Order: sequence, then C-alpha cells, then structure tokens
Amino acid sequence: MDTLLKETVNAAINSRYPGMAIEGRKQIEEILIRKELHKGEVLLKEGEISTNIVLVGKGMLRQFYYKNGKDVTEHFSYEGCITMCIESLLKQEPTMLMAEALEDSIVYLLPFRKLLLLTEVSFEVNMFYRKVLEYSLIVSQVKADSWRFETARERYLNLLKNQPEVVKRAPLSHIASYLLMTPETLSRVRSSL
Repeated sequence: MDTLLKETVNAAINSRYPGMAIEGRKQIEEILIRKELHKGEVLLKEGEISTNIVLVGKGMLRQFYYKNGKDVTEHFSYEGCITMCIESLLKQEPTMLMAEALEDSIVYLLPFRKLLLLTEVSFEVNMFYRKVLEYSLIVSQVKADSWRFETARERYLNLLKNQPEVVKRAPLSHIASYLLMTPETLSRVRSSL
C-alpha cells in the first residue's frame, strides 16, 4: 500500500469532511492516479479541459493565468491540499487557468467522471464532493473580499497567518502576484514588519 496515498487522502478528506467513513475514503483511494511532477512542470495548460481534481501528496503547485502579458498567481496548493480548475471541470470547457509544480511534487488525480459516478451510489463520497465545492466557493469569496477591502499589508499578514507554507516555500514574485502587488510593494511590506 502506498503510504503517501493514504496520508494524502486522509489529509485532504479531513480538511473538508473529517467525519467521512473509512469505506468512502477507500472508494476515493481506489480511483486515484499517482503522478510525479518535476519542478516547473505544467500539470494543466491553458486551453486544455480539466478532467481531474488534484490532491497534493508532496510538493507545491500554483494555479495561474496570463493577464496583459503577465502571469498572475491565483492559488497555491501543497501537502494535503485539494486543487482544481473548477469552471473548466464543471463546464468541460477549455481553461485559462494553468497549474504548475513549484517543487518536485507527487499528486493524486481524482478523475471527475469517476467521482461523479461514486457520488450517485455513496452518500459519503457525495458529501465529500459537496464539501469540496462549498470550500472552493468560500475561498473564492474570501479572496475577492481581500482584494476589495484589505490593504497590501493586511493581505500579506493574512497569508502569513493562514498559509505560512506559501510564504516559506513560494518564490516572492509569485507571492506578490497572488497578493495583487508588485514585488517592490511586497518587499516594502515585508521590511516594514
């Protein structure tokens, strides 16, 4: 048995639906596909259609897009995190959001179609899927509110408090774009603390 697989499934499920029974966890484990990524490798390219939810077992990924010729980081994921290009996944349309490994990584791909089939026969898996979608909506709203209402300093302090792994491991240029600030502004914020 792949120990990392079991640890990843437990971490991902416990972050969204900790009460999930062992049977549901095993059903998800059985359909996961292990994929190893090298640093800089792109897991999902612009224009592709997303077919998987991704559970990060080891390493760090970022989701990003291009706007006016610049790359903008949308999201960071690391051990135990779940990531997906939700619009492409649900609509089965090409994505503008890409995913790349910031470190050598091991991820587990959860095929969306197989997951949907499981949701029809398993209450546990259905609840897990619902909790994943709810969490994704909340994260999107919190991030939008942060961009609208918080100062650059407040956004950085929240990242430091809520996702210290990102601050420790991600390149500063990606952190700056994630926080919607220039690297120079991020440098000033960091030096003022």
